[in-house]
Amino acid sequence: MHRTIFTTPGVNTLLRAFSLAFLKLTGWRVEGALPPNTAKSVLIAAPHTSNWDLPYTLMVCFALRLTPYWMGKASIFRAPFGPVMRWLGGIAVDRSKSNNLVAASAEAIRAADFSLQLIVPPQGTRSQVGQWKTGFYYIAQAAQVPIVMAYMDYPWARFLCPPATWPQT
Repeated sequence: MHRTIFTTPGVNTLLRAFSLAFLKLTGWRVEGALPPNTAKSVLIAAPHTSNWDLPYTLMVCFALRLTPYWMGKASIFRAPFGPVMRWLGGIAVDRSKSNNLVAASAEAIRAADFSLQLIVPPQGTRSQVGQWKTGFYYIAQAAQVPIVMAYMDYPWARFLCPPATWPQT
């Protein structure tokens, strides 16, 4: 796996402090932690409804001391943003081609000699969908790692996401 902002010494410490302060000042509360024995895992977060999901997810990852890699559509990796997106942990996905992404992702997880969480949006888009894509399941199965579910609950996201998809509490 490539070097990311989460594995860059010094920068990681500064951005963790910034993330904790920003989240607290804006009224966010981070609850929970990775379950035991999930140092390597596939993390799914749903619903994915906004472009704001990425910065908030990254701040939560700093707060929880995670080492995330995340999948995003290839178009957000075009110049001039590509290097920055990869440094943020991004992995470009070209949805127009079949490129054996499941096997490559599973192999990368197995080969990693450090804790990592691969974040996969199961919807595959920010739009409302009738059912999730199944790639996250097959990646976790092939890599022999658990699937961890997570979500963010913020009031304005509810306007973007119909009530049927809200997490049950």
